[in-house]
This record gives sequence, C-alpha cells and structure tokens, in this order.
Amino acid sequence: MSVFQHVLWGYELTYPDNWVHRTLADAEGFSPVVEALDENYQGEQNGHLLVRAEWNGQLQDLQPLWNQHIGLTAGMLGAKNVGAAPWSMGGAQGLEAEIALPKSKNKRLWAGILGRGALVLHFMVVHTLSDRAWFEPLFTRLISSLRFPASLPGLAQDESGLPLPPDYVPVPPAELVSDIADPQNWRAYRGASAIGALQAFYLREGQHSGRKIESFDSFPGDADLGFARFELRHKKTTLTLGLLPYGGERVNSASPANLVIRIKEGN
Repeated sequence: MSVFQHVLWGYELTYPDNWVHRTLADAEGFSPVVEALDENYQGEQNGHLLVRAEWNGQLQDLQPLWNQHIGLTAGMLGAKNVGAAPWSMGGAQGLEAEIALPKSKNKRLWAGILGRGALVLHFMVVHTLSDRAWFEPLFTRLISSLRFPASLPGLAQDESGLPLPPDYVPVPPAELVSDIADPQNWRAYRGASAIGALQAFYLREGQHSGRKIESFDSFPGDADLGFARFELRHKKTTLTLGLLPYGGERVNSASPANLVIRIKEGN
C-alpha cells in the first residue's frame, strides 16, 4: 500500500500500490488507471476518487458548504434526489450522500464532506455501475484510511527553527514589505501555496516546533487585516509570522501567499 500525505492540509490516505495519484488543480485524484481521472474516459476500470480541501477559518456550519458543493456537482452531472446523512471518518464529522444520476450515464456518484476545526474536506467518488461490486470496497477502504497526523517529519526550517512549507524560497524582506526599519530582524519567503492551506500548516506545525501560538488572526477574518498573522513564542523569542495573499484585488482563502517573519527578542 502507498501513503499520500498532504503536507499543507495535514491529512493522509492509504491507497493500493498499483493505483495512481495525481494532483488536479485544487484536488487530489486517485484511480486504478490514470486515464480514469479524465471525466471523458470511457475505457475499463473507469472510476476515481477526488479529494479537495477548503479553509473554513470562520468555522461556518457545514450545511451551507455542503449545499454549495453538492448543488454544483448535481447541476453539472444532471443528478437528482440529492439528500444527505451524517458521516464521520478519522475523527472528522460531516455529511454524505449517494446521488442518483440519469440512467444514460451508467455511473454511480457518491459525495461527502468532513469538517475538522477550520479544515473542510470534500470527497467525490464516480465509477461505472457495472464495476460497483469490486470498486466500492476499494474506495471505501481508501476513504476509511483517512488520518490526521499530529505533525509531519522532514520539513525544511527557517534559520530560527520555524518549519517552512514546501517550495518556499528566501527573498530580501524589502521585496515583500516596504519601510522596514530593522531588516536584520526580518525574514521573507516567496511561494505559491494557498493562504488557507498555509494557515492549516502553521496551526499544526507551529506548535509542534516547540513554540506556543500566543495569537492567531485568520484570513479572511474579523480582524480585517488583509492577511493572516501568527504570534509564536519560544522562551524569550517571539516570531510574528505574516501570510500575505496576492494575485489580484479580490483575494480569498484560495489565493497564493508569501511569508514574512519578524523576530523579536525579549523577556
């Protein structure tokens, strides 16, 4: 069996060694054959699982998120008789539904949503009706393997010891923040991960780096800062971590973000 770990969102799934995993835009796809991840595929072993993570920093109730998710899915596929039942997995709680598709599609569609703190996971399984007998147990086992590790090993670190997300590179702080009076106390990193995923990453890895999260301002959030901010403390050192979204005027939790860190020594 192979283990997929999403380093930012902090979940893992175990899938058969002979299956494939691919990252597809904002979702993770799992299937027996890579061709089946294409919705237009008509060949054998035509089935896949998609998992998409979402940041729910304002802890909105799952029902509106479910309604939006399932409404879009049902509309695109011509589904009907959409209901929902309570569902729990891996310590997360949510809703699930098997959705009736038009007979002409010859496919089965199952969807689910799980919430764990500010993390929301959307699941969708699609496969041909003729393959249900052997597909369904495999997909059920894959989804049932969902876990949320307390921390993930092997992460890169800033010189102050703070974990860094993958593919973030150091840049001069002045490239990201203007008018810095004490540049020697700042660090900056450029990258392209979604600010929602970065918040999930630092809520988990920040405290497991031996630091205490003294405050956290979510983005989007009530503070209306325009960015996310963490205050992390270890002994006499306080780090102010800013996650700065970019990508246009209307940024949201899916927008990419850069990192800035201010280091303060004190009592």
